[in-house]
Amino acid sequence: MPVFKAPVEDTLFVLNDVLGIEKYNNLPGFADASPDLIEAVLTEAGKLSEEILAPLNLSGDQEGCVRSEDASVKTPKGFKQAYDTYCEGGWMGLSMPEEFGGQGLPYVLHTAVSEYLISANLALMMYPGLTQGAIAAILAHGDQAQKEKYVPNMIAGTWTGTMNLTEPHCGTDLGLLRTKAVPQADGSYKISGQKIFISAGEHDMSDNIIHLVLARIEGAPEGTKGISLFIVPKYMVGDDGSVGERNGVACGALEHKMGIHGNATCVMNYDDATGFLIGKENKGLAAMFVMMNEARLGVGLQGLSVGEVAYQNAVMYAKERIQGRSLSGPKAPEQKADPIIVHPDIRRALMTMRAINEGGRAFALWTALQSDIAHRSEDEAARQTADDLIGLLTPILKGVMTDKGFDTAVAAQQVYGGHGYIEEHGMSQFVRDARITQIYEGANGIQALDLVGRKLPANGGRAVMALFKEIGDFCEANREDEAMSGFTKALKKGLNDAQASAMWFMQNAMAKPDNAGAGSTDFMHLFGLVVLGYMHARMAKVANDELAKGGSPREDFLKNKLITARFFMDKLMPETALRKARIETGADTMMELAAEAF
Repeated sequence: MPVFKAPVEDTLFVLNDVLGIEKYNNLPGFADASPDLIEAVLTEAGKLSEEILAPLNLSGDQEGCVRSEDASVKTPKGFKQAYDTYCEGGWMGLSMPEEFGGQGLPYVLHTAVSEYLISANLALMMYPGLTQGAIAAILAHGDQAQKEKYVPNMIAGTWTGTMNLTEPHCGTDLGLLRTKAVPQADGSYKISGQKIFISAGEHDMSDNIIHLVLARIEGAPEGTKGISLFIVPKYMVGDDGSVGERNGVACGALEHKMGIHGNATCVMNYDDATGFLIGKENKGLAAMFVMMNEARLGVGLQGLSVGEVAYQNAVMYAKERIQGRSLSGPKAPEQKADPIIVHPDIRRALMTMRAINEGGRAFALWTALQSDIAHRSEDEAARQTADDLIGLLTPILKGVMTDKGFDTAVAAQQVYGGHGYIEEHGMSQFVRDARITQIYEGANGIQALDLVGRKLPANGGRAVMALFKEIGDFCEANREDEAMSGFTKALKKGLNDAQASAMWFMQNAMAKPDNAGAGSTDFMHLFGLVVLGYMHARMAKVANDELAKGGSPREDFLKNKLITARFFMDKLMPETALRKARIETGADTMMELAAEAF
């Protein structure tokens, strides 16, 4: 059975030493997040993950969800009890506003906690994850009455939430949706239509489910300009907050999926269901993007989380499994063979996983910190800069970290050899669960197109130029530091490749847009390597400075940080040159073959 240990020490290093979270005590909620409190929260989250959630991951995958004839859905054994424990601990509202029952702590702390919980049990944690996204949309676009009516119970976890976008005939292209909304005399709407792939759409873990549904009001314009967003509760809610009669929404079927079996992915049927408009008519996509952007950051975190737990189990197996002898001579002469961790190819796999995970953790927490700045700072310029950066980083975090998370799960399975193909070891589940992260909340090809087509040119390239400058300034500031030269030189090469590729798009994509599409995935991964390299360089800077002072009580930890960062720069960062070369070949060979020839 797979194991999991929350990487608390590594998280604390990133939060305290690399990001310097105490510098942000002027932001609301940060002053309460003292170093002692942060460590206590992470430690308790680790216990919840290791002791309550992780033991249910394999059984939840094997058991799955079951839909009854009355359209109700039963989740795997133990899921409801674990969810209740999660809610009782106040984890749902960790970073939510205090006025609605939350704790108001930083979103970056919520992100750190979420990594552990998702590593332990991705399928189970999707139920509160969707709820938190729905809360964010209601807080951003709902009126005060809607916030007071729905949000407190959602933060308490007694009600959960969903997002309903996809329909059988349309996925990413939401302008094609057909679900309709008919205005009623009392100001409500009757919602009719079908939604598919709705995560946590029906289950037995909460008293009510608050669905956020995209629909088109009768007579609204075609395309995305005519889409509105509605609250459609499973059970109607009275003015006093009481749960009333069943609404006209039901689970028509459960999807039979490759992975995340413990999460109820539903076909949802809306039959004259009562819904309530959020925000303005025909402005639903903007409201839903609040939820989608939060979800995309969350899915990027899922990629990291599955990669982390897969890596931990691969390390455990590599230390225990004996096979063959080390090329440089026996390392365990008392045994008939050496542990496979002595073999360079196993080390290549494990070091790649470790470097991606440690860089990815810093990347995710750094992005979450920008969200805190964007939403909590009183400095308008700081908010704008942070908001620009979030927009730029979101497709990279989602696309790159889920691709890398899947690659890590596959590599970890490979370390197990034939045992990795056997279900009882759990590696197959990590591969299957990780695969969906590359698809939902906007497939990764869409993330790449979003990055190149929308985020790079946004506001005249303001965000990308600012980030390029930040990374360039870091390299220049540490150029004379001999201990940092290996890191900054490699990072600068990667940065140069990213800048040259961005310039190539500017020169070659306007006249021929297919050039942008053809190079978008390579650019997303090139940019991702540069951001991950920047994170490793910042971690190396902290480690070098502390080691130079001497007498550090965590000397081994810091030296390991430097080894991992050097591996990233030596073995992974050079891939930017390959990506750049592919981008610059353009779209000709990709688009030349006639469709009939395939």
